[in-house]
Amino acid sequence: MAEKSKTSAVKARLPRGLVDRPAGEIKAAERMLGVIRGVYERYGFDPVETPLIEYTDALGKFLPDQDRPNEGVFSFQDDDEQWLSLRYDLTAPLARYVAEHFDALPKPYRSYRAGWVFRNEKPGPGRFRQFMQFDADTVGAASPAADAEMCMMMADTLEALGLERGQYVIRVNNRKVLDGVMEAIGLSGEENAGRRLTVLRAIDKLDKFGPGGVAALLGAGRLDESGDFTKGAGLDPDGIDRVLNFTGWGEQGSGSGSIAGVSAVTLSNFAAAVGTSVGGAQGVAELTEIEALVAAAGYSDRVRIDPSVVRGLEYYTGPVFEAELLFETVNEKGEPARFGSVGGGGRYDGLVGRFRADPVPATGFSIGVSRLMAALANLGKLSTEDEVGPVVVTVFDRDRIADYQTMVQRLRAGGIRAELYLGGSGPKAQLKYADRRNSPCVIIQGSDERDRGVVQIKDLALGKALAATIEDNATWREARPAQFEVPVDGLVEAVRSLLGGRP
Repeated sequence: MAEKSKTSAVKARLPRGLVDRPAGEIKAAERMLGVIRGVYERYGFDPVETPLIEYTDALGKFLPDQDRPNEGVFSFQDDDEQWLSLRYDLTAPLARYVAEHFDALPKPYRSYRAGWVFRNEKPGPGRFRQFMQFDADTVGAASPAADAEMCMMMADTLEALGLERGQYVIRVNNRKVLDGVMEAIGLSGEENAGRRLTVLRAIDKLDKFGPGGVAALLGAGRLDESGDFTKGAGLDPDGIDRVLNFTGWGEQGSGSGSIAGVSAVTLSNFAAAVGTSVGGAQGVAELTEIEALVAAAGYSDRVRIDPSVVRGLEYYTGPVFEAELLFETVNEKGEPARFGSVGGGGRYDGLVGRFRADPVPATGFSIGVSRLMAALANLGKLSTEDEVGPVVVTVFDRDRIADYQTMVQRLRAGGIRAELYLGGSGPKAQLKYADRRNSPCVIIQGSDERDRGVVQIKDLALGKALAATIEDNATWREARPAQFEVPVDGLVEAVRSLLGGRP
């Protein structure tokens, strides 16, 4: 058979907006998820898993228009012409799950889940089409105490992961208060739903674009550095000023001027901002209760009211919250920067009710796993480097594979991670392979060692350290650094001792 032409080979390439994950990153993520899972379970939450694919109509009107099912979500039709979509987040699938199993579930229903979500959006720096979220939700509790608990649990999660107080803040606002402001600037009513969402998403970009960029998004629109134009909400100058003043960035409420948008606007200012809006007043009352609850529990230094928090999705109906990291780092250009938000959520009382005749209150929090991992790695709280690899049993005599396999099985039975070299290379290449696998040591047995009933154990890590201090070959050969022999029957104990003595 003719050899395949190299020019006809398929080009190996990764689609834009997606990433491959090496072993070190996967293991680091699992360690981090284990810590988060531990905190969630300590609060009484149990796991649940929903599929990656849902019926498109189950994702709801809050996501892209049903007339354009591929706008924002990845969608396709199955064989009976039903539209299906890759999940956009983990909240809409949970709402479907709760509605479908409503009578069998305890209420309130407390659950957590981790998984991949997908966005059919233009990829860019830090903007991916696939990323992982880790959510916790309480369904069936209308009290602001459920929202306060979410904020406190997020604070405990960040500290369990190694962050210190002062390195983060949980910021809280209320969409009812924001709706009251919308009413005050003439954007109430169903006919203005699209413009309200544009305003909310503009406010959500304060930490990224600053007041000038947000003002443009509130007005005619904004042209970014790549030349792409984002259409704005079309507010007049007075409306733009009122929104910015409410967030604490306008002339009447400049707040602290920090990127975090921590505003000097207090709950009494909120009451003035919503005017005669009944919903707005209810939002202020809910925030007042949340503030009292977190103060009573001793979380006031980590959870605080902030008018610039809005969250981008329209299905939020009450309190909204965001976890923001406050410490500075350096971006790819060498400039000071902050990681910003690593998670957020809020109350979504209408989402489960879409599937039922009666309303169902719900609130939840979602962690951006990749972003939080990057922040923890930057602080030295999480290593994504490859861990110590398996012990490698080398093959010096090809006709003795069974003997070498027996050694591997003895090591595994002794609780030691081990593998048999299965390639076709010689001894020198096998040692290089073990080195690339980050193996702590290799097991060597040639015919001479077999006849004497021993094996050679080469400590690769110690060998590297000694090699750095030995300069001439004669000394190297005389020292035979980090290599020793033991009886075959003592292999497991010798390797266990070597691994146990490593710092």
